[in-house]
Amino acid sequence: MIYKKIEKTDDKIIKELADFAEGIWHEHYDPLLGEAQVTYMVDMFQSEKAIKDQFEHGYNYYMVCTEEGENAGFMGYYLREKDLYLSKFYLHKDYRGKGISKDMMAFMKERTKEAGFTSFELNVNKYNDAVKAYEKLGLKRVGEEVIDIGEGYVMDDYVYRCEV
Repeated sequence: MIYKKIEKTDDKIIKELADFAEGIWHEHYDPLLGEAQVTYMVDMFQSEKAIKDQFEHGYNYYMVCTEEGENAGFMGYYLREKDLYLSKFYLHKDYRGKGISKDMMAFMKERTKEAGFTSFELNVNKYNDAVKAYEKLGLKRVGEEVIDIGEGYVMDDYVYRCEV
């Protein structure tokens, strides 16, 4: 896989990322959360405006591409005081089940080490099938959170940690 760092000044790639993310989110989360909540969350967390705002708050984004240049997934993270927080870890449905997430995890472990940390954390919706994949990849469940995101919506998540 090829990991392309997305720069905050690259409006064209940010739009491409936002469009790509919207498709993944609706395909994956509409059955779990409903279209209205997913639309709200995409606008709040994965729209062009949201991504640009996240860059201003220290986010790093990578597009995950095949050798042929096809977008397969993406990741977004930022550094916290004691660890790295993996906020975005998404793989397009056509690329799931092919071992790519293992490669993406290895990439994130390297970013964590480069930042001088020994672990990273991420949140996963409690009803997301990805829970099984994260556990298979060696992540450990360390907590639960219910986060009010406004408009009557919440994120009902498990918190996972990966030691590097």
